[in-house]
Amino acid sequence: MAKSEQKSKESQKILGRTFLYPKKPQGTLYNKRSWFSYSLLLLLFASPFVKLNGEQLILLNLLERKFVFFGLIFTPQDFYLFALAMLIFMLFIVCFTVVLGRLWCGWACPQTIFMEMIFRRIEYWIEGDANQQRKLDSQAWNFEKIWKKGIKHLLFLLISFLIANTFLAYVIGSDKLHLIITEPISEHASGFVSIWIFTLVFYGVFSYLREVVCTVICPYGRLQGVLLDNKSLIVAYDEVRGEPRGHLQRNESQNLKGDCIDCGLCVQVCPTGIDIRKGTQLECVNCTACIDACDEVMLKIDKPKKLIGFYTHDFITKRSRFKIGARGIGYAAVLFVVMMVFSSLVYKREAVQTTVLRASGTLFQKRKDGSIANLYNAELINKTNKDIRFILRSSDKNDQIELIQADTLLPREGTARLTFFLIKQPKNIKDFKSKIAFEVQENGITVSKANTTFFAQP
Repeated sequence: MAKSEQKSKESQKILGRTFLYPKKPQGTLYNKRSWFSYSLLLLLFASPFVKLNGEQLILLNLLERKFVFFGLIFTPQDFYLFALAMLIFMLFIVCFTVVLGRLWCGWACPQTIFMEMIFRRIEYWIEGDANQQRKLDSQAWNFEKIWKKGIKHLLFLLISFLIANTFLAYVIGSDKLHLIITEPISEHASGFVSIWIFTLVFYGVFSYLREVVCTVICPYGRLQGVLLDNKSLIVAYDEVRGEPRGHLQRNESQNLKGDCIDCGLCVQVCPTGIDIRKGTQLECVNCTACIDACDEVMLKIDKPKKLIGFYTHDFITKRSRFKIGARGIGYAAVLFVVMMVFSSLVYKREAVQTTVLRASGTLFQKRKDGSIANLYNAELINKTNKDIRFILRSSDKNDQIELIQADTLLPREGTARLTFFLIKQPKNIKDFKSKIAFEVQENGITVSKANTTFFAQP
């Protein structure tokens, strides 16, 4: 064995895993999936840099505990809304899976979109189709292999760098990312290091781990066994029609065989390397590449398409039509109720959150003019991205407010604290403990309300 060949085999052995060489897919579903994927990619890369109401469309700043969704700012005080939103997302995934199987993974998951629509296409463009890639990896390190591998991994690294910057724009905000990029590195050392850490992480995922993320790391695939039932619509092989399979031969009657000619194209195009004819498997991401490959073969041998297609288990075994099962309807109903609750809470959510509490250790004060006063502390939280000039008033026009410590400016995304007396006349006091309400107004418009209690001797 030549030394060059030995080095080539050693380098492949160091990688520690067997790489798959899926054949380049093509077909109607692949074209539709491509356009859908590019639309999602456009949304993904644009969202952190498009402004709405002065804020980027989506921000998930865990460090500063600030979240923005389509112009609405959510603060730590809105954590219950964030938790409810996560619950809605999980319910949606569960409901989606029960009805449509793992279609999310093949058509909408960022891992699949980046891998199949960007990185895999670069690989096809530079190294060729599956057989050419396999041949290139097995040959010695010559000029052709060095420049092709070098260009490919350089592009992989550049795209990973772009993804890392976009990811950080979601986490820290596009404005801070712009400062990290434009200002000296010494002023943003942690940000610069973070960019390269995430770049290397994404590069490792798309150049080395690849389909392992879907088949081993991601827990979603393993939930299929729990979520799927006989009425779930999944990518499946119609074994009733296809079996017994057999190769086409001249002068042989095909009537004794099924429609599957055992060409193996469905296995060759699979990005996770499974044989769909063996039934539902957790590695299947429902990318529909096998459907396009099989349809192409069926057209050539003058057989009906969709030997592999979107089917339920009940259709394959009983030929019953697709119908959403009780589980799917139940999950959809729960999802609808939770979404209605979430929408109601968002609609009622105040732009300014006001909390008024009586000063601890005090009851009431009786003044020389006979009026009764209670001491209060108030905290106002601004959930908008603009400064607010406000006035604090009691909902009872007969009451008076005497400010001790006051700040009538509520800064954007900031807080303001007040200390004040609420003064009531004895004739307006009927009980020892009564409920009172306060209003925070901006330009005569009430932007927030708060309730507390008033103590006095009637």
